Amino acid sequence: MDKLNGLIQKAKHSKFYLWVLNFFLLRTVPFNNPHKLKIQSISDDGITMVAANIKNNRNHIKGIHACLLATLCEYVTGLSLLSHLSPKEYRIILKNIQMTYHFQAKTEVFIKFNITKKEIEENILLPLKTEEAIFKEFSVDVYDVNKNHICTGLINWQIKAWKNVKMKID
Repeated sequence: MDKLNGLIQKAKHSKFYLWVLNFFLLRTVPFNNPHKLKIQSISDDGITMVAANIKNNRNHIKGIHACLLATLCEYVTGLSLLSHLSPKEYRIILKNIQMTYHFQAKTEVFIKFNITKKEIEENILLPLKTEEAIFKEFSVDVYDVNKNHICTGLINWQIKAWKNVKMKID
């Protein structure tokens, strides 16, 4: 995970390292490899990702599959959290996803998720000083190349310090 954070930091300022980060993620998250989910841009406050309208991403009526759209929403929020939180100190785990679909995606789709260091500090790190775990729900919107609003995902993450994680069933 240290490699991931290092690549994320370098990818903010370098197209080459953005390519390396995408290459790394496609190989370390094997589930996503056939879908070719790609980070298009990354900054201190946000990540923009893209999913192509390719065969592996289509449903039976040749639109982008609903489950791929949910995966894209999960992926961008989780990666954004990991870019701000040390994976050595904090564990993030998906609690639930709620999707609302607005329009059939027939072209490439884009998602942008923004979260600032200040929001991380105030809404995650500060509460974790007094609570064992917190749940944070993030809303993200997916659009196609024609700016049609494809879907909205509500992604709920549990965030917990590793020292509070119980690995053994009592």
